[in-house]
Amino acid sequence: MKTAIIIIADANANTDDTNGRAFNALSLALESKQQGDDTAIVFIGAGTRWPAALSNPIHPFFGLYNEVRDVVRGASCGCAAVFGATEGVEACDLPQLKDNAIPSTPGLASVRQFLADGYQTLVF
Repeated sequence: MKTAIIIIADANANTDDTNGRAFNALSLALESKQQGDDTAIVFIGAGTRWPAALSNPIHPFFGLYNEVRDVVRGASCGCAAVFGATEGVEACDLPQLKDNAIPSTPGLASVRQFLADGYQTLVF
């Protein structure tokens, strides 16, 4: 199975809803990885704020994030710029994805490409 997990929930919101979305996205990624699925995590929109938060050892999801860090494909470059997350993404040494050329942006991560490549694509 091929699973693309797109995290768009805003880490800065710090609500039960946004934390629940990120937790369940990471949990699905771990389950998929453990089952041998081709798994990919991508951070887009305000979700580009998550990598910096999840890389903090005191974050409650730190351990879970580290279990799936190897399947993180990166964060949307243009989204990180818009949401002020570029520095955090760079500090985490994540690729900045820009394979979707959008005018007036440095480029965004292409969600469509996952669909075209046959991934079951879920947005959290």
